[in-house]
Amino acid sequence: MSRASARVKSLDPDLADLPTALRWREWMGRVEAAIFAAREPIPREILARLVGPTCHLDNLIADIVEELRARPYDLVFVAGGYQLRTKPRYAEAVRAANGESVRYAGPPELTPTELLTVTALAYIQPATRAQISRLACREISRDVIASLKRHGLVDGALRAPELGAPLAYVTTRKFLEVFGLGSLRDLPNIEKLEDDGVVLPRNSDIDDVFGLVDEPEDRPDEFE
Repeated sequence: MSRASARVKSLDPDLADLPTALRWREWMGRVEAAIFAAREPIPREILARLVGPTCHLDNLIADIVEELRARPYDLVFVAGGYQLRTKPRYAEAVRAANGESVRYAGPPELTPTELLTVTALAYIQPATRAQISRLACREISRDVIASLKRHGLVDGALRAPELGAPLAYVTTRKFLEVFGLGSLRDLPNIEKLEDDGVVLPRNSDIDDVFGLVDEPEDRPDEFE
């Protein structure tokens, strides 16, 4: 038996010997500690292993979220898992104390073309470079795709059934993390974005369909 398996086996998730109130607090502490120590979002199914089958995990997480309201960080659901992130208003303090060593949780600096590319891809994936170029009405170069791959936002998933078998690209889990999405189902509805004036309607120049009407304001800083 591996050490990791032994540790899991030795963990008592039920805590049946504790009074109800103390058991709930212990479960809360376990879940929060596990999320705190992880560098990546922890999926729900992993957290469920830390508590007994009688524990309603959604209620437990709701209690943790409520308890953290007065704390300088939030529990958020991103990329299919839970993660603790500092609240934006403490960004300057975090940056002053940690300098460049701090891990920024938001998106990297992208050019307008890179932002257009990754946003369009998120909605039509898997898609080839040619398909993205046709949608954007501009040539999306290999350099743009390569830059997004270096940022870890896109990856080549499969070969498209087309002449030459070009790569079809998809967004990655990191894309969900840095844009604060739990899953691709959380992408804003295009029609709603048009109604809200966030993106231009599709009878406008297709070059701007996925771009912001105005220059976006700086995204509030969050740190993991």
